[in-house]
Amino acid sequence: MSEARTTRTTIEGQLALAREALDRVTAEEAYREWRAGAVLVDTRIHEQRAQDGTVPGALVIERNHLEWRCDPDSGASVPEAVDTEVRWIVLCDEGYASSLAAASLRTLGLSRATDVIGGFQSWRAAGLPVTPPRPAAQPAERRAA
Repeated sequence: MSEARTTRTTIEGQLALAREALDRVTAEEAYREWRAGAVLVDTRIHEQRAQDGTVPGALVIERNHLEWRCDPDSGASVPEAVDTEVRWIVLCDEGYASSLAAASLRTLGLSRATDVIGGFQSWRAAGLPVTPPRPAAQPAERRAA
């Protein structure tokens, strides 16, 4: 049995390679494309969405399910995954994980996939639509016995 050889790279190197293949967009560009029919996918985990808010109308697919939901040939795809020409715009918290995610979608043949530079944080800073987080429930006051 032969051993597979792997070449070590850093996460920064992997991120740079991923981004070379993407036509990354600013938050404002993402908003315009989304309004024109692109699919905006929020891959942040529940806790991040609960803490910072959500993009109203964005498709929420956490990162660990992304490829299965976006691949039109997957038995677990979302209705928006009609073909490989869909424009997927991936949004994470700060624009790092989304670059890797969009590059992964491109390896599936989804050649129009990209991500938002600066992620949700740049979206919010640009004043684009955000549904604020719900206030945390306060524990009931203890009754004096």
